[in-house]
Amino acid sequence: MASIFGHAITTIAIGKSFPKSIIRWKFWLLGIGCSIVPDADVIGFSFGIKYNSFWGHRGFSHSLLFALLLGVVITILFYSKDLKRKKTITYILFFTLCTASHGILDAMTSGGLGVAFFSPFEDTRHFFYWRPIQVSPIGIERFFSERGFSVLKSEFVWIALPSLIYILSLFVARKVNSKKKLEK
Repeated sequence: MASIFGHAITTIAIGKSFPKSIIRWKFWLLGIGCSIVPDADVIGFSFGIKYNSFWGHRGFSHSLLFALLLGVVITILFYSKDLKRKKTITYILFFTLCTASHGILDAMTSGGLGVAFFSPFEDTRHFFYWRPIQVSPIGIERFFSERGFSVLKSEFVWIALPSLIYILSLFVARKVNSKKKLEK
């Protein structure tokens, strides 16, 4: 898996694509939460749930259906007053993308059994062919080690830098767009 830092940075990049009018602290915190929630499945190890089972690590909670369901639930729970507005779809899309980004990043890591993107319809675990991100160790003690530092360096190169380039590109594109609008 990618670390929580990699997932949070990805959420920020995704969020920068959305209109400023809907972006508040709650938006960011819920988006980051959605990007991390799929890894709650590691609790299953304590209950004897096998890694490769439906409820196992990188199983259903990493699927695209789960991402959509969580996007809908978060929108209903935290933005119920906006449910009859166009914003509803925007919120659902954002929270779904944040959640789905988790599985996408995990499928780009160097370890594990793959991601069950299409669960519950198909339980095959998938990786991308290009897997440059070092897999993060599970557990806080293991993460704060030399291996964890190596993961952070990998994530800086393969997640943080591309995210920053994307954010800067959006910023420049918006500046150019607003300048063109002013000239008209």
